[in-house]
Amino acid sequence: MTRSPSIVPLVAADQDVYLVLEDFGSRLGRAWCETAEEDTSRATLVRRLIDGQYEHPSRIVAFNTAEGWSRDVTTDIADELRRRFVEIDEVTPALLEFLERAARH
Repeated sequence: MTRSPSIVPLVAADQDVYLVLEDFGSRLGRAWCETAEEDTSRATLVRRLIDGQYEHPSRIVAFNTAEGWSRDVTTDIADELRRRFVEIDEVTPALLEFLERAARH
């Protein structure tokens, strides 16, 4: 008898997950960016923001289903990026726009 692949995720269930709400403009609107389960850590999110992989990130949320919480972490992530500015070789226009928007909220 053949075994089916496991449907149990490889990533531990008790972890914080970070998702980005991207603004695609007035015609397309905003949508949560699709991401692989293993790429939802805070470190990966920050690295992708620094690398310019998001064009117009407007909001970032984090949640942990095992602990039963969720919250808007946009300001927290923006503050972390500002602290790390000296480490960033080239700041993308998208990152600067994100930091400006986060400062207004």
